[in-house]
Amino acid sequence: MSLALKLVLSPLLIAQALGTRRRAPVLPEATGPREGQLGSGGAVLRLLIAGDSSAAGVGVAHQDEAFAGHFTRALHKRSGRPLRWRLRAKSGLTTKQVLELLQAEPPLAADIAVVLTGVNDVIDLVPPRRAILHREALAGWLLAGGRVRHVVFAALPPINQFPLLPQPLRRVMGDDARRHNDAMAQWAANRIDVHHVPIALQLSPAAMSRDGFHPGEPIYRACGEAIARFVAEHIITARPHP
Repeated sequence: MSLALKLVLSPLLIAQALGTRRRAPVLPEATGPREGQLGSGGAVLRLLIAGDSSAAGVGVAHQDEAFAGHFTRALHKRSGRPLRWRLRAKSGLTTKQVLELLQAEPPLAADIAVVLTGVNDVIDLVPPRRAILHREALAGWLLAGGRVRHVVFAALPPINQFPLLPQPLRRVMGDDARRHNDAMAQWAANRIDVHHVPIALQLSPAAMSRDGFHPGEPIYRACGEAIARFVAEHIITARPHP
């Protein structure tokens, strides 16, 4: 959608956004442990999972059903490695706020950090270029001093498929999400320690949570398994960079 058309539609888009926020039920974050270990014996793979509501598990009841549970189980199965994982996430955070959340506590050492963020950047109209600067700052802080060796950013979901969003708001936000994904992929392509992982998703109402905005367990499972596959095939089995 062109900028001119977005400007023409802006009063309608603002009204739709405000109406959507009023109608949407406020769902809690998933309960359950936010750290744990799978397996024993051998070198432990340390994982940090950070992000917004999609990392916190909004839309399902327990962390076992959320991204963290599906990702860690799938990676443990694929890699055969014992895993120690920690989750640091909060609903509603932008990429910049995820960094602030992590900076508010003692730094966590990890071999791999997986970051799920970006939808709130789109909601808050953060331009893609500025969002990349925020991702650069987040990755830089995580990688500083060898605290984390690899940072994996999950791609934004296809917001144009969110059942909760009316048209044309759904199309506009979907177009913005694609621009964010394109910018993120281009940025990560020039890095050996930062990765962008696209995930093929079909967001049917049955796969979403009851609010029509957050993932249901089928989506969390698909995302967790996709990220686990990428980590196992492209990071764990790859030669370590100097």
